[in-house]
Amino acid sequence: MFGYIIINKQEMKFKEFDLYQSYYCGFCQALKQDFGKRGQMTLSYDLTFLILLLTSLYEPKTAEEYVKCIAHPFEKHLARTNEFSRYAADMNLLLSYYKCQDDWLDEKKVSKRTMAGLLKKKTAEIAKEYPAKAELIADRLDKIHRCEKLGVGSFGKADGGSGKDGGCGKVDGGSGKDDGCGKTDGGIGEDGYPAYTDRVDEIAGYFGDIMAEIFVWRRDEWEQELRRMGFFLGKFIYLMDAYEDLEKDEKEGNFNPFLPLFHTEQFEKSCEGILTMMMAECSKAFEKLPLIEYTEILRNILYSGVWCRYEMVKEKRKRAAEQTAKKSEQQ
Repeated sequence: MFGYIIINKQEMKFKEFDLYQSYYCGFCQALKQDFGKRGQMTLSYDLTFLILLLTSLYEPKTAEEYVKCIAHPFEKHLARTNEFSRYAADMNLLLSYYKCQDDWLDEKKVSKRTMAGLLKKKTAEIAKEYPAKAELIADRLDKIHRCEKLGVGSFGKADGGSGKDGGCGKVDGGSGKDDGCGKTDGGIGEDGYPAYTDRVDEIAGYFGDIMAEIFVWRRDEWEQELRRMGFFLGKFIYLMDAYEDLEKDEKEGNFNPFLPLFHTEQFEKSCEGILTMMMAECSKAFEKLPLIEYTEILRNILYSGVWCRYEMVKEKRKRAAEQTAKKSEQQ
């Protein structure tokens, strides 16, 4: 669920890109200083957005340093760091650790289990500093894991259980009163959106909860909008990840909230509509924040960058479908 909150470099000025890159490099340096090379292994662009957002909002003192690194071994480059660089490093490590654990449970990837083991000690230290955030991240990823296991294949095919253990409730129309997935009929509504939208929202909402908690650095007058931003951005990330993994999940029999729509006429329209709604709500909250610096970079990410991967996956899927159709015609 990483790699979606990125810039659209083609629509960014050189000066803005250099500024963005300096915070990304500062983020990398913070991971290295606090957690060594193991920390740097978790580096992604996603939380660089959060660093820029919180820096613009709270205007902390920011240090500038020219450094060398593995990616740029022969030439020093500017790295900007502040308290949010280190906060993002802590949150990035928490996310990476619990995500590795989740991937190990889902797919039994030894590499993920090994990585989780490498990060365990440092994660425990972060959890002591941010106990509420660590507990919420672990809890919501566990809920996602339970829901996905109960709903393998598609929403309408799992009979589930009572969910009394804190799981998702019955997928064949159970009450889901235990904060679970609720019920679904797997159909398509008149507006072209799936009739199980409430369940899609709920499962994606678990990852939304995670990002909402991460976006709230402290409880103040900006908490509500930051939390709302993080919540809808988190839902977008989860659903975008599902959109990209459709073929893989279908082939391997894994859960995917978009599988009931796949291969239908409503598929692309419905997916794009749902994803657009998530980013529209995120952007509404963003525009309410009193930001002055870095607004063009932040808007580049929210209004353009987050869609780069979507357009790439959509185009790749379209080309694959055209090739399949062409082969069928030839046979």
